[in-house]
Amino acid sequence: MPFVVGVRFGNNKKVYSFDPAGESYSEGDIVIVDTQKGSEMGEVVKGNYEVAEDTLPPELKKVLRHANGRDFDLCKKAKETEPRALEIAKEKAAKLGIALKFISSEVSFDCKRVVLCFTSEDRVDFRELVKELASALHARIELRQLYERDDVKLRGALGMCGRECCCRSYLRDFEKVTVKMAKVQGLSLNPTKISGICGKLMCCLKYENEYYAEVFKQMPKVGGKVMTPDGLAVVESNDMLKKIVTCKVFVDDTYIIKKFDLGDITILKPTPQQPSSKKDKKKDSRHGEKPSHEREKPAEDLEEDLDALDDADSLPDTDEE
Repeated sequence: MPFVVGVRFGNNKKVYSFDPAGESYSEGDIVIVDTQKGSEMGEVVKGNYEVAEDTLPPELKKVLRHANGRDFDLCKKAKETEPRALEIAKEKAAKLGIALKFISSEVSFDCKRVVLCFTSEDRVDFRELVKELASALHARIELRQLYERDDVKLRGALGMCGRECCCRSYLRDFEKVTVKMAKVQGLSLNPTKISGICGKLMCCLKYENEYYAEVFKQMPKVGGKVMTPDGLAVVESNDMLKKIVTCKVFVDDTYIIKKFDLGDITILKPTPQQPSSKKDKKKDSRHGEKPSHEREKPAEDLEEDLDALDDADSLPDTDEE
């Protein structure tokens, strides 16, 4: 099996595979690699290791060499150019009246390419801006649009838990998160409660969803009837982590609130009640029964409505390499 090394660039969490070309590299080595966009400096995060040949990309680029003193000087110059490139981009965009909000700039190791990340609410024609920037910076210009999740991943922020946002600290890719996950976990469907700093559904909703989805099938529905060791009861709430059911247990003409382990109760299936005759149906309608199209939807049908809300959360991801 062929050997590869894992290399990471800057603050990008994604690790890319490169051909060591017969050389040996260790974790922490600073190397110069060949990429589709030219030479780049990166850090080895995984030394030479074997992989299956069918898992390799079609064109595996090579590690050119260990970085030397001249390479570090070039890298330092590139880093010093980034703030200036960002300021020039903002000035040129304002001068041309283009509504772009520039977030960051990245100058390549050899200073021949400048990547400018921006956000914009509308589609804009920035061809003239690219020409202006190429002339001012004497480099090839690449404008990269960021979406809400990418913006937070690039800048960094603290989540409501008090820790650094997952997308910034360790997540490499964004996975689909749905409103249904919050519903299954018994969380509030208030957008402010389940949305992250980016305004999208929190990534952490997916972490324990598999467990919650499995337990959700076992737990009784809130408002449903169950048989407990103390008699008939109505479910008030569920603790899915501990598998404890809080019930309203009826005693004579009153009731008490009591908690039971899931294994100690029996879920009772509701008995459907149907009018015994056409006269009963007419009587029910005269007493204010709503037509079928106006009745409240059951929870199962609401799942489709919740899924429809998730479409707004699906945005294309951008490659940061």
